[in-house]
Amino acid sequence: MGLMDFIKKQFIDIIQWTEDDNGVLAYRFPMQDFEIQYGASLTVRESQMAVFVNEGKVADVFGPGMYKLTTQTLPVLTYLKNWDKLFESPFKSDVYFFSTRQQVDQRWGTTQPVTIRDKDFGAVRLRAFGNYSYRVVDPKKFHTEISGTRERYTVTELDGQLRGLMLQHISDAVAQSGIPFLDLAANQVEFAKALQEATQPAFDALGLKLEMVTLQNVSLPEELQKILDQKIGMGMIGQNMGQFMQYQTAQAIPKLAEGVGSGGGGVAGDAMGLGAGLALGQTMAQQLQQGLTGANQGAQPAAPVQPQPVSQGADEVLLLLEKLGDLKAKGILTDEEFAAKKAELLKKLS
Repeated sequence: MGLMDFIKKQFIDIIQWTEDDNGVLAYRFPMQDFEIQYGASLTVRESQMAVFVNEGKVADVFGPGMYKLTTQTLPVLTYLKNWDKLFESPFKSDVYFFSTRQQVDQRWGTTQPVTIRDKDFGAVRLRAFGNYSYRVVDPKKFHTEISGTRERYTVTELDGQLRGLMLQHISDAVAQSGIPFLDLAANQVEFAKALQEATQPAFDALGLKLEMVTLQNVSLPEELQKILDQKIGMGMIGQNMGQFMQYQTAQAIPKLAEGVGSGGGGVAGDAMGLGAGLALGQTMAQQLQQGLTGANQGAQPAAPVQPQPVSQGADEVLLLLEKLGDLKAKGILTDEEFAAKKAELLKKLS
């Protein structure tokens, strides 16, 4: 090597990273055409770790502290280089810094409903979203599995992968927690803890630690929420089907009037009108009977006025007609299927 070549050769005597960019998980110290001076200073700050990579292999890992780079502080690298303890010359190696502080306020959420098993409903499709935080705890594994030889590797680049891991384990978390869907909203902390435990092994495989998971909201898709509301309403009614029929009649009368005023409402509207008319007729007959009975008290015995008998099972037929009307309106039943089932049910009223 000529004198000029030696003079041009540049050496590094201070290696450090101030982490001035937010969201950087891994940073490669610039080393192109540079060599590290024997005895150089390596500074690793709190919330950082440094990794020396020699010829593509991780040689040494340094935690927070200040180091003088010698054959004593680089034992693995020294072995790879076959250095003698008295051999004091510059060496070349890639140095990577890793941020080990918590990456907070990372968002996770379902883009599509996730189907889970449930104790009460058998299976439901739910939506959920929340936050999580993590940190790098094994820089060697993170370097070999994720960041590699990139000059920088950021939180944003890893976001999609980690978000997918969170969503992948929602079903496992619900199963582990044993919490029914109706109780999830009141047990968000337990569900979040179960989700963290279910997802942690996947983070471990990347050299990461999942520090915290929060659940902010859990809900059903709109169409399933309507069914749930109906089931809750039936549960509140209990065995008092008579009151439920009165309520249904009161709800159906305005719709029936609107349909008649506009010239009809289709097959589903006819079914609703028929059911409401039957229930209304039954209610009016019962009220008429009560009024006549009160008016005849104290008078000469006479044959009691009986209302027109209502076929047994009219309430059930009404409910079925309304449900069939909804299915027809949503396109689940064809006109022919609805007409056939309607005729079959109406025979039960005759």
